Amino acid sequence: MNVIYADSLFALSVFTDYLLCLVTARFCALRLRRLRYFLAAVFGGVYAVAVFLPGCAWLAHPLAELCAAGVMGLIAFGGEARLFRCIAAFLAVSASFGGMVWAVALRQGSLPVPDWKMLVGVFLLSYALLTLLSLTRRRKAREHRTAVTLCLSGRRTDFPALEDSGNCLTDPLTGDAVLLACPLALEPLFPGRAAWLALPAVELLERAAEDPETRGRFRLLRAGSVAGPALLAAFRPDKAAVDGKERALLVAVSAAAEGDGFLGIV
Repeated sequence: MNVIYADSLFALSVFTDYLLCLVTARFCALRLRRLRYFLAAVFGGVYAVAVFLPGCAWLAHPLAELCAAGVMGLIAFGGEARLFRCIAAFLAVSASFGGMVWAVALRQGSLPVPDWKMLVGVFLLSYALLTLLSLTRRRKAREHRTAVTLCLSGRRTDFPALEDSGNCLTDPLTGDAVLLACPLALEPLFPGRAAWLALPAVELLERAAEDPETRGRFRLLRAGSVAGPALLAAFRPDKAAVDGKERALLVAVSAAAEGDGFLGIV
């Protein structure tokens, strides 16, 4: 008969869940919110103990486990721009760790209850490997990223952009380069009008023309891609800087400009 100590189980669960959240945040290149990760880990620890309480065996059902993982993801990453992607990454990281624990425990013959020392050792090893993978991935991404600052009507937005040598889009009137930016990156410049930025180009221009503050700011820009020609709504900011150096840029709104670790393409 296996004996499970609630305090040890809770402490181990909080420890592992916190590091899982931390690895996920690093892997997704998020700003670290350690308190939220700790609260999510506490929820995970409470859930782990509750599974073994009398009358709570149903919590061990795979569907219940998936729901609990989803709640943990919401606690840890709620409010992030790519919430569902963060939760999916959290599930993938958790599955990777669980797979390593299962493989080592199976080899050692310590199933169904692995030794806690083995759990900690395997977790620290997997944490190191996942952190190394995350740092390598972020380093490669940073090689092609640049910091963009845009100012308009006294407002400012800062966001990372991908340097794409294949972006040959230029302003036909001035020859200036065109920066593609996703709606999320431009929201600080248009407070209360964020919904406009997600509209098709022609509809966005119509909405902007009805507002005295944005009237005359936007115009249509014809762009070509592998999918064929397209129209983009574009505007010229009062000031634009790339890596701290001022540049003359036309900014085009494009949802396709958002990617892993960047919100624009320059």
